Amino acid sequence: MNPQELKSVLSSGLLSFPLTDFDAQGDFDRASYARRLEWLAPYGATALFAAGGTGEFFSLAPREYPDIIKTAVDTCAGQVPILAGVGGPTRLAIEYAQEAERLGAKGLLLLPHYLTEASQEGVAAHVEQVCKSVKIGVVVYNRNVCRLTPDLLERLAERCPNLIGYKDGLGDIELMVSIRRRLGDRLSYLGGLPTAEVYAAAYKALGVPVYSSAVFNFIPKTAMDFYHAIARDDHETVGQLIDDFFLPYLDIRNRCKGYAVSIVKAGAKIAGHDAGPVRAPLTDLKPDEYERLAALIEKQGAQ
Repeated sequence: MNPQELKSVLSSGLLSFPLTDFDAQGDFDRASYARRLEWLAPYGATALFAAGGTGEFFSLAPREYPDIIKTAVDTCAGQVPILAGVGGPTRLAIEYAQEAERLGAKGLLLLPHYLTEASQEGVAAHVEQVCKSVKIGVVVYNRNVCRLTPDLLERLAERCPNLIGYKDGLGDIELMVSIRRRLGDRLSYLGGLPTAEVYAAAYKALGVPVYSSAVFNFIPKTAMDFYHAIARDDHETVGQLIDDFFLPYLDIRNRCKGYAVSIVKAGAKIAGHDAGPVRAPLTDLKPDEYERLAALIEKQGAQ
């Protein structure tokens, strides 16, 4: 799959970030991860991001990374393309990128660099160096310390033919509209705010109909139903699911920083697909929060 073919794949459908499975000691659990991917793959996601944000990329050791990406690629071969999360300092991000390409990932999601603030030119140089280190397609994630302007993103698109996607995790509507209007069909555009379903209708109106779903990890049927309702402008179904599930879900998620990942791991456990605990510095849901989430999931029925 060349970068332009990947861009076409990412231009429609629902995307998701599988959780990374850890055992009781907090170590990567390959067998459990493979079972998770086997369960999720047939539900119809257009692509899956291995070792992404929901997959706790930020907590993984470099020695674990190849095993995670290889397991995802091998398990999903012929079913759904795998994009690998990469990030951190530029040279480390390049090492991750080249390893993911070697292992057969179809593309990369370039997560923000770590901690330090940087100039726009510095962030652009970081993105360009990662893109030029591989031949597979790259999606850049505008979030936190990575805040590319339309002008810089356009220049990067000219310099890097394999930069094929832009994922928005900022929620800056003016910036999103400016980027979409400036670059047109040069990139594929993805909604990437936490619990993206809440923003899906608004982003579709901006010309960004594709988003990544975290809840796909534990209610994949409901996640697909919601995506299809957005696609066909079924406002009644969208409103019902937002009222009955997503707003109460957000009430739990917003109780603690880091719960955007923790609540997904809790949901997977409730659904019978336990991915183990989150790693520090994240914390797991408290018992009462877990019970509230279980009641919400139960209302969604069998998946």
